[in-house]
Amino acid sequence: MNQAAILLDVNGIEVIYNHVILVLKGVSLRVPERGIVALLGGNGAGKTTTLRAVSNLLRGERGEVTKGSIELRGERIEKLSTSEMVERGVIQVMEGRHCFAHLTIEENLLTGAYTRKDGKAAVAQTMEKVYAYFPRLKERRASQAAYTSGGEQQMCAIGRALMANPKMVLLDEPSMGLAPQIVEEVFEIVKDLNAKEGVTFLLAEQNTNMALRYADYGYILESGRIVMDGAASELANNEDVKEFYLGVGGGDRKSFRDVKSYRRRKRWLA
Repeated sequence: MNQAAILLDVNGIEVIYNHVILVLKGVSLRVPERGIVALLGGNGAGKTTTLRAVSNLLRGERGEVTKGSIELRGERIEKLSTSEMVERGVIQVMEGRHCFAHLTIEENLLTGAYTRKDGKAAVAQTMEKVYAYFPRLKERRASQAAYTSGGEQQMCAIGRALMANPKMVLLDEPSMGLAPQIVEEVFEIVKDLNAKEGVTFLLAEQNTNMALRYADYGYILESGRIVMDGAASELANNEDVKEFYLGVGGGDRKSFRDVKSYRRRKRWLA
């Protein structure tokens, strides 16, 4: 990756919860401007914690970055507040489709624009753009979010993030609990937003197969460490990734520990 094109640079971070629980152990990754980068791995691997370290949502979970650095366009951002991150164009879409249940779809979308200072006309223009990407939201604009489907709520959560005019979206488990057809629809929209609007994405995803189809680059996390990274096409064709993360391939290996170049680390701290 060209150094000049790097938007986000995470360098050797450690994250500790409650002053004692070490969750991330020297995680390093880079996200280029206008890229789609996937964070892959099973439940509990550290994907969500990595996203929260970037967006500075750790404090609410009694977590903190204790080592390493996180830079956005060369600026250290570990000490910034979440609202300061939003001002810099970094928005996180939380896992689990967090919508305001009692508000309509349109009211939910408008909450995403509360930090904007460019006037109602510009916000209305963004709203129309969001509706162009998510026609279903336009149809359901007057419906309470509580009475919409899981797919519509996920679209609403992404649409709300877009209302802030983000430069970078941190997308946490966008496929969780959704039907395969809806997952594909959501990922197609992510690809579209990246290509047409230049939005950069860092997405955490357990659906490795889907993520590698749409991402440019991927990092695989295990027990709080990066165990493998590479271009998405290379990872998708890697025999070890196929066997352990895509559920295909044979071989005699019983665990990832037997892969010499990428040993699994022990889950317990020494």
